[in-house]
Amino acid sequence: YAKEGPCYRCLFPTPPPPDLVPSCAEGGVLGVLPGTIGSIQATEAIKMLLGIGSSLVGRLMLYNALEMSFDYVKLKKNTHCPVCGENPSITELIDYEEFCGVPGHHIDAMPSEWDISALDLAQKMKSSSPLLLDVREAHESTISNLPKAKNIPFGELASRLSELNTAQEIVVFCRTGNRSLHAIEILLGAGFRKLKNLAGGINEWAKDVDNSLPIY
Repeated sequence: YAKEGPCYRCLFPTPPPPDLVPSCAEGGVLGVLPGTIGSIQATEAIKMLLGIGSSLVGRLMLYNALEMSFDYVKLKKNTHCPVCGENPSITELIDYEEFCGVPGHHIDAMPSEWDISALDLAQKMKSSSPLLLDVREAHESTISNLPKAKNIPFGELASRLSELNTAQEIVVFCRTGNRSLHAIEILLGAGFRKLKNLAGGINEWAKDVDNSLPIY
């Protein structure tokens, strides 16, 4: 329906720097909000398919859950928009993670040699003392944690590398093992080599090693 009104690229022609806006995992998200907005999106799709009602084409809806209010902003199509403008240059799906400059967007291709299971880490900690690097947000470490873990939130890691020793073995962990893989890529780029990623994150540790820890 881009031909009928502006598209999202008209509103945001270029993405913000990747380190400026935190991800849902880093910044947190109120769980009911995606459901609320998703239901509205589904309603709009049904209206479009049936040709009934008044759609949001040409309007940006703003939802304030705390005030339970809706506001609307009228938008005009950008004639130079690369998606819906007069001479579009984007005519098929693109790699949006690459477009937005997300670090490690090819993270799935990282070799599994970096992974260590929760059980193997527990065994390893009986004979050695690797640095346990927690890249979750500070408030997450109050929910569950590993003994003597050092917390450096992922968003601060690049600016706090001086706090780490390249000669020390480091096991990086987060909630589920995704942010920690991105963190390993940053550490690799800074010259660190003695690295392991806790596969499945601290939730996996809670399942396989310490059942007293909450899974969140």
